[in-house]
Amino acid sequence: MKKREFIYIAVLTLIIAFMEITGIPSAFFVHIRVADIEPVYFTLMVNFLFIGAVAYLFLRTFVPAWDLGFRKKGLVDGLKRYGIIGSLVAAVGFLAFYVGLSPFDRQPSIEKVLIEGVVYYIGVAIIEELYVRGLLLNLIEKMLAKSKNSTLIAVVLSAVIFGAGHIFGVLNQPLLVIVSKVVWTIGMGMFFGMVYKKTNNLWLPIMLHFMINVCALPYCFSSINGYADLTLYIVVPVYIILGIYSFIELKKEA
Repeated sequence: MKKREFIYIAVLTLIIAFMEITGIPSAFFVHIRVADIEPVYFTLMVNFLFIGAVAYLFLRTFVPAWDLGFRKKGLVDGLKRYGIIGSLVAAVGFLAFYVGLSPFDRQPSIEKVLIEGVVYYIGVAIIEELYVRGLLLNLIEKMLAKSKNSTLIAVVLSAVIFGAGHIFGVLNQPLLVIVSKVVWTIGMGMFFGMVYKKTNNLWLPIMLHFMINVCALPYCFSSINGYADLTLYIVVPVYIILGIYSFIELKKEA
């Protein structure tokens, strides 16, 4: 791989990360209000479309040979192998949020539940897997191609960056929440990265990412924006175990 292509992918990764974190350019002109849905969700979802367009045009123009892994091959086998694990983690997450947020004090419209609790997370899963696994992880792995453990190192580093990136969403929360959020998203990133490299299929981590994120659906029924301690005590150990499992699976072929 040419040095110029490394630079192109690094630049695209940074551009997408900036767009996702800031909501730019949609934040400047998208202000849609529908029922009781928070307008920011429409802003972010429109921005996902901009990100997708930028990624497509950039890759098509500068690095057309870059393989993201959008293919059918490996999807069914991957679901058979990792789908149950992902489903169990999602179920535990849903239970943790349900218990932590009870009793519920909101009666949202069906539109709010569908947009904020489902549709939005489809975009999150696609965009984050696109640039964290499809771009960043592969970039690190190619840069370390001469290393015996290039795949393992790439998965770990991309997972740590993925976890650190979630700090921005909890900066106003207590230290316990910030640390817990980083730890559990690192474990989550380890799992998605391991699945991606084991199957060479980006659709699989996208589907697992979406399934796990939808476990936050109970937030649509609560006015609480943070995380209850009980929720953290349940979720964090699960993702630590998931991260260790993913590390061991990768180490087998390192």
